[in-house]
Amino acid sequence: MRLLLFFIAIISLFAAGCSNGTAAGGKTIEVLKRTDDGTQYEDFKVITDGEQVKKAEEIVNDLDWENAKVDMARPADYQFSFPNPEAKVALFELWVSPNKDKVELVIDAESKYIQLDKNKSAELFEILTGEQLSGQK
Repeated sequence: MRLLLFFIAIISLFAAGCSNGTAAGGKTIEVLKRTDDGTQYEDFKVITDGEQVKKAEEIVNDLDWENAKVDMARPADYQFSFPNPEAKVALFELWVSPNKDKVELVIDAESKYIQLDKNKSAELFEILTGEQLSGQK
């Protein structure tokens, strides 16, 4: 009887570990949005869909980052990260361009900057916010 209970417990733990709903090995994206008063950030969204996480990682990893210390005119519109307890986590800061057609990214701790083209901007912005980039106020 004990062996049966032990076996059921092991199967249950294995099933729970395999059904966490993420296809990217349990990876997530945590997104923060600048508050209306512009002084702080609040939790906006946690993305757990494996395909979206993977696509966002591919976008930011395939960029040709510039080594530059930038001083933007205003705080970032959004911040996001890919939390990983086993590695150093980079905080990405995202600005929407004045024309609402491109985004700029900064990794401040690494002094990295890039402006994405229109297509990658729209794709990344939609993954992070669930909204169309062109529809921003």
